[in-house]
Parts: sequence; structure tokens; C-alpha cells
Amino acid sequence: MLRRLFTALRGLLKAALGGAVATGAAQAATLPENKAEAMYHVYDGGGVKATGPALLVRKSIADRVSLSAQYYVDAVSNASIDVVTTASPFKEKRTAWDFSADTVVRDSTVSLSLSRSTEPDYIAEGVGVDVSHEVFGGMTTISLGTTRSRDLVGKKGEQGWIDQASHWQYRAGITQILTPRWLVSVNAEAVSDSGYLGSPYRAARVFGAAVPERNPRTRSSRAVKLRSLYDTGELVAGSSLRAEYRRFWDNWDISASTTEVGWAQHVARGWLVDASFRWYSQGKALFYSDNAQRETVYVSRNRQLSTFKSTALGLRASYTWPGLPPGYDVKFIGAYERKSFKFADFTDLRSGQPYAYSANVLQLTVQATF
Repeated sequence: MLRRLFTALRGLLKAALGGAVATGAAQAATLPENKAEAMYHVYDGGGVKATGPALLVRKSIADRVSLSAQYYVDAVSNASIDVVTTASPFKEKRTAWDFSADTVVRDSTVSLSLSRSTEPDYIAEGVGVDVSHEVFGGMTTISLGTTRSRDLVGKKGEQGWIDQASHWQYRAGITQILTPRWLVSVNAEAVSDSGYLGSPYRAARVFGAAVPERNPRTRSSRAVKLRSLYDTGELVAGSSLRAEYRRFWDNWDISASTTEVGWAQHVARGWLVDASFRWYSQGKALFYSDNAQRETVYVSRNRQLSTFKSTALGLRASYTWPGLPPGYDVKFIGAYERKSFKFADFTDLRSGQPYAYSANVLQLTVQATF
């Protein structure tokens, strides 16, 4: 699969960039900075605890190509509501690798990425290509991209892979500098999924009896996100305000909206604090039911397909080490987020009440640019 996709991408890049390379014009866009990053993350909520490190290294070669590699580990202890009501709690480890290469041709930046993550019963791999192009003297940036990925789905206790899923993602966006202090962007995304789109461990309920969930084998979704970033330094020195809105819908009859606002403030020399609030609301899938009262072709009790709302309050603080030579930068970053989820039509079978839970997310990062 990857070999065929590489061939297609190579042809696409030759067609799109051949004319630009032939002109021999000077490069206007710039490569990403050389960077090394180490992070430790913790997620704890809803009966799930995931911890582990993440490492990233990015280095440019001869100022022509920037290469990066990222390694991510999740050690998961799972006793979520789905698990404790239908199966036994378990522990497992997920590891993920991401590789990318960026190059600049005149006013365009081209990125190629590869990813692979493995779990004892799940393998996901993908390849993507993105192109961003600056116009009007760098005041406007247009971006296009696509990703092709494949998942192999297994089940503990069964030999081999029981099924697979394929995913195509297409994205486009435009970022515009309106004034020296105001930047806005619009991004759109379309996703097409096919294959096994459920979980071999999850059970639905029909007339109160547990049955294996049955999801459609195809799904298409769309999303549009608007973002605004404004430098409010004239009102409060060293500050900025951002706002985002995202709308999602799919052919499973799910519609959702996400609204986020954030405020960043320099509070002392080298210190930057960022506070944010996010609100999410979602309607249920057409075939979702907490306890179906009739037999249907498709049925699921996946709470992620139900009607629910969530909020998230985040705080991020970064400190830049002073006195380093020009071109070098070291930052220490701590981020904490408190998430809350309330489900309208998903019942906690242990209590008979609508299910709700909270989660804590912590990230500690050391970042160096050079």
C-alpha cells in the first residue's frame, strides 16, 4: 500500500513543482527551525490512565531539506466504563513513530510525512503530503494536503488480524494577515473511511441484552474551522487573544461544534502564560442507542457516538532560558488541562444514571532550538 502511494505522490510533486524548480528563483519561504524536544505526558480520567515520553528531533540539511523524527509512547491502564461493564480491565502499551521531510521551492513549502503506531491488537500506518504557498508578499498563505492511512484491527485471544480500515483525509486552508496585529485563518477538512469502523470489544444493548455492536463500513465527514489571533499589546502590554470555532458533520448524522478562546500574557522576563477555555457539543449518530427497542441493521452503544457535551480549562506556562547566544533557545513548558464530560443518553449501568466523568491532562516539555 505504501509503495503504491509513494509512487503516486512522487508523480504529484513532480507535476506541481517541476515548473517552479526550473525557474531557479530564490527561495522566499523558510524551513522550520532546528529543534529538539522531550516531553512527558499524563492522562488520567474516566478509568483510563495513560503515561509516557515523547521525543522529537528536527534538523535541516544544507538549508534545503528539514528532516524530523518523533517517538511517542503511551502506557495505558484501561478500566473505562465500556471495559468495566462488558469486559475486564487491561494494561497495554502503544508506541508511535512519525517521520517528516520539508523542502522549500520559491514561495512554497512541501512536506512529506510517514507515521506508524502499534498496539498489541492494533496497527495504524499512514503517509501524507502537504503544500503551503505564500502569495501577496507573504500576507496570504494557501495550504493543501492529503493523508492516506490504513489500520489493522485485531482482538486479544484470536490469531491474526480480524479486519482492517482505510482512511483518506483531504485538507485545505488559507491564512491571512489583515493588519500588523491581526491574523485570521479558515481551514476545511474532508475524511472518507471504509472498512471496520468499530471495536471488537464493545457491546451494544438491544432489549436489555448485550450484543456485538454493528457499525456501517463506510463513513464520510466534513469539518470547517475559523481562527482569529489578535495582538492586544496596545491594551495590555505583551498580550494576545485568540478565538476558534469548528463545525463538524458526517453521514452518520453526527453534528458537533467546538468553541475555544485563549489569552496569552508575558508576565515577567522569559515567562509566558496562556489560559484557554474550550466548549464542545455533539449530537448522536443515527444508529446509536443506549438500549435499542427494535432490531436494526446497525446498532452501537459507543459513548463517543452519543449526545454529549464537554468543557476543558487549560493553563500553559513557558520559561525561556536567558543569556544564550543568538540563534539558540531553550524553553521549559508545563501545561495542564481539566476536562469534563456529560452524556445525555449514555447510561452508567452501575448506577442507572447518565454517565459523566472528568479527566486531568499534564504535559512537561523541554524544548531547544538551534
